[in-house]
Amino acid sequence: MTQGVWASLFSGGKDSSWACYRALEEGLPVERLVTVHPGEDSYMYHVPATDLAELAAESIGIELVEVDPGDLDAAETVDSGAQGDAELEPLEAALAELDADLEASGDGGLAGITAGAIESEFQTSRIEAMAERLDVELFAPLWQRDPEELAAEMLDAGFEIRIIQVAAAGLGEDWLGRTLDREALDELRELGTEYGVHLLGEGGEFETLVVDGPHMDRRIELETSTVWEGTRGHLVIEDAWLE
Repeated sequence: MTQGVWASLFSGGKDSSWACYRALEEGLPVERLVTVHPGEDSYMYHVPATDLAELAAESIGIELVEVDPGDLDAAETVDSGAQGDAELEPLEAALAELDADLEASGDGGLAGITAGAIESEFQTSRIEAMAERLDVELFAPLWQRDPEELAAEMLDAGFEIRIIQVAAAGLGEDWLGRTLDREALDELRELGTEYGVHLLGEGGEFETLVVDGPHMDRRIELETSTVWEGTRGHLVIEDAWLE
């Protein structure tokens, strides 16, 4: 294995958290979490509640690197591919800077990155190309895995997953703040049959936050309210802290 430090692309959601957890289980030296704080809409990144990555990083015990993607309004006038490329540029620049800093400090530079993509060719192809340009390895343990198996593995490992945003037929306001447990998965299977909802929300049907897991020393506690817009909604995090 290439010497150096690994960084985990991290939003605090279930997929990036699982990729980080699996990397740690595999013995990869993950010493940075890298969180991009996108605007309200993004083709490349998990959007809601990324500000809670700081609490998650503290609980996991890994240093956090935060990335501001800057003003991408110009990219919104072109196609989704061009916008995805534009969104990736600040992340790539931050990783290149991290690589240089790690090299200068004698830590061997950046050896690899983890990513939590399951089915999105749009995201994964760009992250693969970025890793190649940076000359680092890519660890993507969720890629093209069976959603049923992944869901079971996450719950069996002890992940506590909260649903913080929904945007799909069949998912009402009562899903906001709900724990993604086996009962919820049973209902999601039914909604998948009726409405085509993906079991793990890969089509953007819902977004999540991992509030506890085996890789975390302390649970994230939340005080929330809800915003509901008729067919979609999200949790407003009024306060958050580590227990």
